[in-house]
Amino acid sequence: MATVAPSSLRAAPHDVEHPPDIEDLTAEGVLAYAVDRFHPGLKVACSFQKEASVIMHMLLEIEPEAKFFTLDTGLFFPETYETWKALEQRYDIEIQSAHGGMSLARQEAVHGPEFWKVDPEACCGIRKVKPMREALAGCGAWVTGLRRDQSPTRANAPKIGWDKKHGLWKIAPLATWTDKDVWSYIAEHDIPYNDLHDRGYASIGCTPCTQAGSGRDGRWAGSGRLECGLH
Repeated sequence: MATVAPSSLRAAPHDVEHPPDIEDLTAEGVLAYAVDRFHPGLKVACSFQKEASVIMHMLLEIEPEAKFFTLDTGLFFPETYETWKALEQRYDIEIQSAHGGMSLARQEAVHGPEFWKVDPEACCGIRKVKPMREALAGCGAWVTGLRRDQSPTRANAPKIGWDKKHGLWKIAPLATWTDKDVWSYIAEHDIPYNDLHDRGYASIGCTPCTQAGSGRDGRWAGSGRLECGLH
């Protein structure tokens, strides 16, 4: 696979040429393009939801040296940590843990107990947004499992688009996939996935802020929030 010179990894949108039919590419095609264009400056944000399992399997078929990381908030469900371990064992890889340097104990000392209830946006900033920024430093692109049918905030997500927030390209190979597409792929390839999906959790985040529910309704239930600030 061709790679990109380090000096061009963080090029502005007008400096990067996209194939005109990028929206017509399959998920595999999008990932193959991303690898060809950005590897080794490409990282995958692994949420340990079912979409992450699909992307991991698909990408490692294309590039065995692909890099994965997770924003370990310290508040994952036990099932999420089990999925993390199962995927590492299945694919013989190591998923980088990004935590931003602030432990839960330190966060409580500075901001008080259960800060996620007091200011969920600020809590996500500490436990997710800052670690994300640090994990992506020096990269040219990152891969996410978001799909357009997950919420109104994601309805127009491009398969490949410039991420102004992080200053690099964002790849969403499953943007046009449905829930059925994801489950069919998992079944076909017998891929490990988070057991919480079988218990009514469509979207899985931190333990205190996630309930069972369809779409992203189970995230920050009752708060009106749909995103944690990463997108």
